[in-house]
Amino acid sequence: MALIECKFFSEVLGLSTEALVILPQATSGQVGMAGQATKGPHPTLYLLHGMSDDQTIWLRRTSIERYVAPLGLAVVMPTVHRGRYTDQAVGYPYWTFLSEELPELMRSFFPLSSAREDNFAAGLSMGGYGAMKWALRRPDFLAAAASLSGGLNVARDPSRPGWKGTFESPERLVAEGNDLFDLATKVGDACPPLYQWCGTEDGLYEDNLRFRDHCRSLGLPLTYEEGPGGHDWACWDLMIQRVLEWLPLRNKVGA
Repeated sequence: MALIECKFFSEVLGLSTEALVILPQATSGQVGMAGQATKGPHPTLYLLHGMSDDQTIWLRRTSIERYVAPLGLAVVMPTVHRGRYTDQAVGYPYWTFLSEELPELMRSFFPLSSAREDNFAAGLSMGGYGAMKWALRRPDFLAAAASLSGGLNVARDPSRPGWKGTFESPERLVAEGNDLFDLATKVGDACPPLYQWCGTEDGLYEDNLRFRDHCRSLGLPLTYEEGPGGHDWACWDLMIQRVLEWLPLRNKVGA
């Protein structure tokens, strides 16, 4: 695998930002690990961080590079700070950056596939919200999306710090396409496969159950799993491996 620290200018954000990128490499001489790579542009997982973290956190808290090595899967890990993957009422247009500019830039820098069937998103907590929103708002772009301990019910607590600056009001939350429950009612048959996991001791567990039940009532293609655990990396390190097993990779070279 190749690990690249990519610093670049975002026209959408109007500032310099960065992403960490893992690129597949076919190897046989590495001690303890072999890498795989498909011919042609690589399938890509956009892996999103949570509220208090940045683009480095998945590498620092999990073995994501090792987990994807046998799959021939590229991984793009951007940073949006505390921007909730949303075009903020007061702040920055992080949704437009994530869903439009970032993929175009990454494909201009690296050999990443533009085919819908080769693009996926996953994230934890705030990143789980971002991944699910991407799938529900842009089902034409993603083949699948996964949420781990996702903050899926953003309408629940408007008094939370930063909420008003991001979403402004419950009315704007829905009107701007930032409420997952509303988006789920509109996506219909276009919805890509969704995966959702939450720990039963997590403070977001009840919200996750509510979202699960809402998706099921609409007949959306949701795979839901849960298990013991709280809002912590011991769970996420384990479950990102489950997500990688679940992803519908067209040419899973490690299979």
